[in-house]
Order: sequence, then structure tokens, then C-alpha cells
Amino acid sequence: MIEVQSLVKEYTLNKKQQQADGQSTRKVKAVDAVSFTCEPGRVYSLLGPNGAGKTTALRAIATILKPTAGKITVAGYDVVEEPIEVRRRLGFLTGSTGLYDRLTATEVVKYFADLNGVPKDVFSQRKDELFTLLGIHDFAQKRVGKLSTGMKQKVSIARTMIHDPDVVVFDEPTSGLDVITANSIIDLIRRSKDQGKTVLFSTHIMGEVELLSDDIGIIHEGHLIYNGSFEQFKAEGQSNSLVEEFIRIVNAA
Repeated sequence: MIEVQSLVKEYTLNKKQQQADGQSTRKVKAVDAVSFTCEPGRVYSLLGPNGAGKTTALRAIATILKPTAGKITVAGYDVVEEPIEVRRRLGFLTGSTGLYDRLTATEVVKYFADLNGVPKDVFSQRKDELFTLLGIHDFAQKRVGKLSTGMKQKVSIARTMIHDPDVVVFDEPTSGLDVITANSIIDLIRRSKDQGKTVLFSTHIMGEVELLSDDIGIIHEGHLIYNGSFEQFKAEGQSNSLVEEFIRIVNAA
């Protein structure tokens, strides 16, 4: 489970940033009093325009950013007071792979397995399952620097899931990928849900939202302007499509 309570993340801008962003103050709240809960066995889709605060919120959940105020717990552990325990139970995937180019796909995944204390026998089984699911076996011994964007993203997924986390956060994981690679990620998200994991998912692709979502939150200008079940979102909608309804809610805010 992920519980976000009154999350605030504030940044201090220097003079150059103030001028570039047209800000009159040095303090900017990227996320302001945001609260939501992600339940085990459900997919929570966090949506919003570019710059709305989605990635800031996700990085705070993943212990990459420290909240200015509010509280976040992941699997019962506080992200500020118990970050190591949170990381042990969390898998975090972004559209930017950030892999080590000089290592092979297998070496990268093994490195992250070792970081998370995965036993050798468990690693071997998990690696085989993930490599088969994602189609990595054919390039498992190639260096990451020689791989395509889609191949790198598959390796990134494997390193995210190798320790079998109870909670997984996907930040626009299919952005810029081909249909086949994107479908592998969709399958993994469905599989994670079926295994009872807590899944938090961010995307700009409404087709993926419709395929995967159990619950939806919409962030706009740092504020959570919608929070409810996907069925509720559809039932209350005043537009003919998800895209139109999303735009209507954002514009109304």
C-alpha cells in the first residue's frame, strides 16, 4: 500500500530560474497538499499535464526527493524516517533507463539483485522468469551501450522487478517505445496486479489508462483535482471519451 497524506514539495528558485519561469517569488510548490491511497491488487493511475507535479510526487514516494511537508508511507514504512525499508519493498521505473552502458543486461540485473540482497538461487529463477516474459534472453550478454531504446527499457524493467517488490511505481514507462515493447510493460503491470502488488502508474496515453486503471488521480498545477475509482470516473463523465473528460476536468480547475 502507498499512503500519501498532505504532500508538499517546495523548491527555491535562483534569480535566473525566477526570470526564466516568470516567477515573482523564490518559493515554488511543485506539489501542494496532495493526498491519495494506492491499494494492493489495484492499479492507481496518476494523470496530469506536463509540469503538473506527477513526477515530483512519484519521486517523493520513491525516496528520491524529500517532502517539504506531509507524510508518505510505503508498505507501512515512512519514506523519510525509514527510506531503506521503503526501497527494499519498492520497484521504481521511469522512461529514462539510466543503465550502465559497459555492463551486459545480465550484469545490470545481477547488480541490482545484489543491492537488494536477493539470494543466488532466487535470482536465477527470477531472472529466467523476467527474461522470458520480456524477451531479454536473445541479448542478455550484450553490453547495454549496444542495445536499442526498447531493449534498454526491458532491462530496466527487469532490474526494477528482480527483487519481487510488493509496491511498484511506473512513471511513463512506455513513452517513446514501440508497440511490442510497450505491450510487454502492460503485461507486466497486469501481472503485478494479479499477484496482489500495489501498482502506481503514470502515463499520458489514455488507451493504457483504460486498459489498466482501477483508480485514478489527476494532478494539475500541483493540486490533486480528481481522486476516485475508474468506474466512478466513467460514470460521472460528461464527455464521450477519456481524453475529452480529462481535458474537461483540467480546464475546469
